[in-house]
Amino acid sequence: MEHAGTLEDDFARVGRWIAEYLNHPERYAVLPAVQPGEIAARLPEAPPELGEPFEAILRDFETTIVPGITHWNHPRFFAYFATSSVPAAIAAEALAATLDVKVMLWRTSPAAAELESVVMRWLGGLLGVPESWTGIIYDTASIAGFTALAAAREALGFDIREEGMSARDLPRLRVYATEHTHSHIEKAAIALGIGRRNVVKVACDDAFRMDPDALEQAIAADLARGDRPLAIVATVGTTSTTSVDPVARIAEIARRHGVWLHVDAAYAGVAALLPEHRALMDGVERADSLVVNPHKWLFIPMDCSVLFLRDEATVRRAFSLVPEYLTTTDGDVRNYMDYGLQLGRRFRALKLWFVLRHLGVAEMRARLREHIELAQRFAAWVVGEPEWDVLAPHPLSVVCFRYHPHGVDDETELEAINARLLDRVNATGEMFISHTKIDGRYALRLAIGNARTRAEDVAAAWNILRREARA
Repeated sequence: MEHAGTLEDDFARVGRWIAEYLNHPERYAVLPAVQPGEIAARLPEAPPELGEPFEAILRDFETTIVPGITHWNHPRFFAYFATSSVPAAIAAEALAATLDVKVMLWRTSPAAAELESVVMRWLGGLLGVPESWTGIIYDTASIAGFTALAAAREALGFDIREEGMSARDLPRLRVYATEHTHSHIEKAAIALGIGRRNVVKVACDDAFRMDPDALEQAIAADLARGDRPLAIVATVGTTSTTSVDPVARIAEIARRHGVWLHVDAAYAGVAALLPEHRALMDGVERADSLVVNPHKWLFIPMDCSVLFLRDEATVRRAFSLVPEYLTTTDGDVRNYMDYGLQLGRRFRALKLWFVLRHLGVAEMRARLREHIELAQRFAAWVVGEPEWDVLAPHPLSVVCFRYHPHGVDDETELEAINARLLDRVNATGEMFISHTKIDGRYALRLAIGNARTRAEDVAAAWNILRREARA
């Protein structure tokens, strides 16, 4: 059908909507007051036979879709790892979608391939990653972790790439992590045929960090049984508590036993931008791989996860497979399709380039410092209240805490109280937090990472928590 608006009109409408939303995200309830299935029930059961006017679609977007959105860009979104997007990154995402290039071979988009190499050097330099390492952009830390473990498996020399793992006399392959390691490592073990049972949960210390002595003992026990250590996964900023494993000591053990060391710094790695937090990366230079997610705390929209590699050749050996229709004579270039399962890849480097240039390093550092300072202020408020507990160290921008009324010390009852408090707080629509369990204790989590969060938002969150606790 003939649409009333021009292409320019349609883009202008979208641009105005985006600008208005980013200027005033606080107008929305953070968590939508909808029930499962409610949004789907408002939508037609089949697509239209004839095309509809763009303005009608945008109107339905505003009236049907937006009311069911959890607003991650809201300044009082404090759940999970609070993320957000700045306008420059959103503009870059739109431009990347417009160009719609596939960054697989160098020749399928030379500028996209070379820009990725350049911004990887920029980011690596800012974080203290060795200059000789290679950075590659994936969608999430889950795929980056899978790729790192696949490379570790290739490095064993068992020719699993060609012969597989079934019907062969292979030792059990073992991966060492802790109970606080992100679950994607176990998923990778499932997908790679290693199995969840072979992900060894190494004991932690009182600060929820991997215990190097326990790691050494676990490796020794496996070697005595004839098992083969495959990889150690150390975390810089665990999901529950943002604890930081002692990477330097773990690296010594990994090197001594010839085991691949993967460092998951998906959340906390960007904090190494700050000179006062550069120690987060101590020992990383002795690892084999490192993942950092700019989409978590560098104000870039989902998805942009960076895997840094000591030796990119190992990943190429694990994944490179070039059919005739993709062979080229381009010479010494990096064809990014050789570094993972994906063939076609999105132009993710563009939004990272835009943000690094538009904000600048100084502004990024200022925002990270502000988030960390706000988290410390919130923790101090919790500590200062007699009926509230901080449950874990809080070196960065996440605080784990709970409401602990006088006379209530049974953990089951405390869990029920805090679970009800979580539901009450989130039901207000004024803020959104999540929870975790730490050594079996139910904990509320307040994560600060949104580019629009200010001191008054954190103060409001604390007031809402106390108000709902009293209620």
